[in-house]
Amino acid sequence: MRIPVPGILRRWRREIALWLGALLSLGGAAAVALTMLRPGTATLPSNLPVATARKGEFLVIVSCRGELVASRSAQITAPLNVPNLQIVWLAPQGTAVKQGDPVVRFDASGAKRQLQEKQAAFEQAQASLDQAIAQARITAEQDKLELASLRLSVEKAKLEASKKEIVSAIQGEENRIDLSLVEQKLKVQQAAADLNAVSSKSKIASLVTQRDKAKSEVDVTRYRISQMELSSPATGVVNFLMNYSQGWMNAKPFARGDNVWPGSAIAEIPELESLQFKGKTEEIDRGRIKVGQDVKAVLDPFPEKAFVGKLEGISALTEQTFEWPPSRNFRAFASLGQPDNRLRPGMNGRLDVIVDRIQNAISVPAKAVFARGGRPVVLVPGKEGLKPVKVEVVARNPDEVAVRGIGEGTQVALVEELADTEKKRGKTGNSFEVRTK
Repeated sequence: MRIPVPGILRRWRREIALWLGALLSLGGAAAVALTMLRPGTATLPSNLPVATARKGEFLVIVSCRGELVASRSAQITAPLNVPNLQIVWLAPQGTAVKQGDPVVRFDASGAKRQLQEKQAAFEQAQASLDQAIAQARITAEQDKLELASLRLSVEKAKLEASKKEIVSAIQGEENRIDLSLVEQKLKVQQAAADLNAVSSKSKIASLVTQRDKAKSEVDVTRYRISQMELSSPATGVVNFLMNYSQGWMNAKPFARGDNVWPGSAIAEIPELESLQFKGKTEEIDRGRIKVGQDVKAVLDPFPEKAFVGKLEGISALTEQTFEWPPSRNFRAFASLGQPDNRLRPGMNGRLDVIVDRIQNAISVPAKAVFARGGRPVVLVPGKEGLKPVKVEVVARNPDEVAVRGIGEGTQVALVEELADTEKKRGKTGNSFEVRTK
């Protein structure tokens, strides 16, 4: 049998239940806080970046930045003695070409029109020469005929003059006079024939000169037309040079429509087989590298592949750069091993010169090594937080460090969690701290 409870008792019961729930919640929070504030313990964040110590060969390297350059290249220059050179076609920049492939074409319409005019002038000069030669032959034959006729008349006059003993004296004198006149006519005709021969020879020589001149102009025009297309002198890639016709400030690579002056350098064909890496080496690293050391080149366009080669040379003196602030560096030249058709001159990258090899070394990322009291340490995650472990740095690279003091597979933190927590405590004024051993 249930006894009815008054309404005020029911309200008190609900309020008491609410107060008890609130007290239990506060008790749980206090327990958690006490656990966190207990000395020697810490709660690590779940997203704490860590790395694993690796054991193996450690390569001590000297890194430098640089670019690919070609040790052998061929230039394409505008032809000489060819006026009015205007570019109408260019091979695309960076295109791979073989020896003999077309690279530049100029406007040949004006030269072709000139060739037609020169060809017509040459044909006219040749026709005039042929006509003069034929006329000289006709004149020479006419002179021969006249001379032959006069010689016959001389012989007849001599025959008549020989009859002076059997004819009258008057007739004999007349025959002698006729012979003298005929001989004079023969001399005059001979002189005229010689004059005609010399005149014809001179005229023919003049026409021959005009014909040869016209032919020379035709040959020059044909040569100019043949130079309107420039081919690659070697196998490589096309690299168009700067056009400084508008001044240094407005210089741009040669493009279609540009006018080119005779003899100017238009393009360069670097040979891909001669590509090598040219890097800038700091003066402090110059004494650590030497010719013949192994190198690894990582190019920015192909970060997934390392090109293995040899250090081929080092500049004897430093070279000053045009960067700001200006600096002076040595130049290191390295081969790239097997050639790759994807490589192009001017590609930037990093060159790692291997100066030493340490076998069975324990290596960790460079940002996993911190300083505690002037000694290098690594922070090893554990149940009680991050534990600093003293290590000895054997060798150091920009991204990796070889150490002694930890074993293979040890997890090390990549951030200094203690320092971050202390900074937060200093800002908020909170009195609790995360302790590490």
